[in-house]
Amino acid sequence: MLKTNCAHFKGDRPCIYNKNEGIVCENCTHYIPISFKILIIKLDAIGDVLRTTSILKPLKRKYPDCYIEWCTRKNASDLFNNNSLVNEVITIEDDAWFRINTETYDLAVNLDTSKISSAILSSAKAKNKIGFILHKDGYVEPTSDKALVWLEMSAFDNYKKANTKSYQQIMYDVLNLDLPIERPVIQLSESEKLKIAAKDFTRYIDPSKRVIGLNVGIGTKWPSKGWPLKRWKELIDNLNSDKNNLLLLGGPEEIKVIEQLKKEYKHLIDTGCDNSIIEFAAIVDLCDLVITSDTLALHIATALEKKIIALFGPTSVNEIELYGKGVKLVSPAGCKCFYKKYCSEDTSCMEKITPDMVIEAINTIFN
Repeated sequence: MLKTNCAHFKGDRPCIYNKNEGIVCENCTHYIPISFKILIIKLDAIGDVLRTTSILKPLKRKYPDCYIEWCTRKNASDLFNNNSLVNEVITIEDDAWFRINTETYDLAVNLDTSKISSAILSSAKAKNKIGFILHKDGYVEPTSDKALVWLEMSAFDNYKKANTKSYQQIMYDVLNLDLPIERPVIQLSESEKLKIAAKDFTRYIDPSKRVIGLNVGIGTKWPSKGWPLKRWKELIDNLNSDKNNLLLLGGPEEIKVIEQLKKEYKHLIDTGCDNSIIEFAAIVDLCDLVITSDTLALHIATALEKKIIALFGPTSVNEIELYGKGVKLVSPAGCKCFYKKYCSEDTSCMEKITPDMVIEAINTIFN
């Protein structure tokens, strides 16, 4: 007898146990009926999607037999590869709208204050909705006083600047989840690690030296978050290559910067700018320490329990949780362009973070 309500049932193809072992429902010991279904809506940005996975383990503890369906964008879907805590990922570019308008949920969660995410939660048929919904008149409203706190921080920069809680603490408050706060979840398979180990750049890594990842990238959304190139050069000048493998980390937007650094510093190891999210994560996994501003690399390094030196300027330093594995550096003079895309000052707060501060942090971490 076909058990269509099983968490492993795919509908359009065999489940993993039938595919790999030829097992059919009648004599299957892996049968898990879907009894409590949770929808999580988190679309943007990729780093925010990753750090929101911190809620998965406490949700599983609170609802042990729950089936979790995560709605996101296609560009973030690979984050959930090998993630056993999420049963299914649906994307808004594909069938998410149809699925959510048809299915019913015991709990639906949206922790994003955007109108599109809030609209998705509003349209979901759920017994309980937590987070943010879109009113019929087109404005976002919170489902609780605890959610209101995050909505106010989204609306008022001075509220966000005064905040002392990490993003995870705030989300745990909204969801009434028990502590401790868990790390973000990203799982790398052995085949994914081996794929990176086989890449040409790895032959330049000296196993007798520690590996430091220099994440020179920042993307285009918040250019003001980036550490100036001249500061990266000053740091490289002061990092002893006899003791350290220095890996350049970046994406397609950093091709020119990385090419420039490679020309000036022959000992730098270029890991490539065309890696997928999972490939990039596997490269970060090679590092003993990652030096980065507030970017996706920071959240990946956090999930992989790497030592981190995080550089902060126009974004909230308090929102980032390093779980005791890193050092946060901020400008001694503070930031006058808080959450602005471009800096209006002659000398940015990020430039005021000096290489000497980073070197001191490196010594602190490794001592």
